[in-house]
Amino acid sequence: MAATKGNFELLCLENPLLDIQGVGDEKLLEKYGLKANDAILADEKHAGLYDDLIQNYDAKLIAGGAAQNTARGAQYILPPQSTVYIGCIGRDKYGEQLESICAAAGVKTEYRYDDTAPTGRCGVVITGHNRSLCTDLAAANLYKLEHLKQPQIWALVENATVFYVGGYHLTVCVPAILALAEEAAAKDKLFILNLSAPFIAQFFKDALDSVLPYVDILIGNESEAAAYAEAHGIAAKDDVKAVATAIAGLPKTNSKRQRTVVFTQGTDPTVAVTAKQGGGVDVVEKVVHKIGEDKINDTNGAGDAFAGGFVAGIVQGKTLETSIDMGQWLAKLSIQELGPSYPSPVQTYTAS
Repeated sequence: MAATKGNFELLCLENPLLDIQGVGDEKLLEKYGLKANDAILADEKHAGLYDDLIQNYDAKLIAGGAAQNTARGAQYILPPQSTVYIGCIGRDKYGEQLESICAAAGVKTEYRYDDTAPTGRCGVVITGHNRSLCTDLAAANLYKLEHLKQPQIWALVENATVFYVGGYHLTVCVPAILALAEEAAAKDKLFILNLSAPFIAQFFKDALDSVLPYVDILIGNESEAAAYAEAHGIAAKDDVKAVATAIAGLPKTNSKRQRTVVFTQGTDPTVAVTAKQGGGVDVVEKVVHKIGEDKINDTNGAGDAFAGGFVAGIVQGKTLETSIDMGQWLAKLSIQELGPSYPSPVQTYTAS
């Protein structure tokens, strides 16, 4: 499975967004009913947030969408022409901006263009080292299975060896996710899903549960683990190892691969639990690459960066422990940048 030549081995699917990111305060959070470290979908009361950030909080416009960030992160490490990203955008200047940013990062994009809705946007309110994400999906919410099934797009699916889907897409087009999942199971390819946000397990439980049997690697953080546990009646919701163990042991479509569950915990160790053939689990705990508070510029996108580095390691055929280390390394680089970004010139991974 190692990516040596660059042959679009990695295919990512989710919701492309333009991040509108500003440094806010408690007053701004209260104004729009937001929490300091949360991710939600926008409703009517959030309509004014985006212009508010631009006009009053010196907001920056940055390419976003969790899996799009991860795709750029993976490509940062992988050989040229390794990564394809799929989603839906509008025919507007913001969509063009996303295209150009991905092209500069070496990511091949195969967007579905919608003529009725603008490119999706995400209001990002930074308070200290916290970020609150409020997403208006717009065109991103209009992705269709028919786009994925077009011959030129499906040829990329058939060529890929690793699929990465961000959990936010569970709110958009489950049939497209299942099409990738079934392709992976049928041809023994690797299918990776990110839980993405607590509300996914809370409010899109049925969609998540329909996809989970196909998942070879599940990625999340401690708050997403707790939300999953609560939604599924797992008593030890604050014990990420116990939650990961429960998920790792769930029924699986492709029995050739044992499921691995990876939970990050901020600056606490990353925990990975892999089911063993015949019962039991293997556990890996990896201490985080810590840096001084004075070097942290922006934690928005740290989880996406971790996923990018981790997935790059998996695509390259690295061990689980090394892949986790690569994820932590890339997250460390990302939080020293503005938004979900990576430093230039490109840095080379070195093991911790």
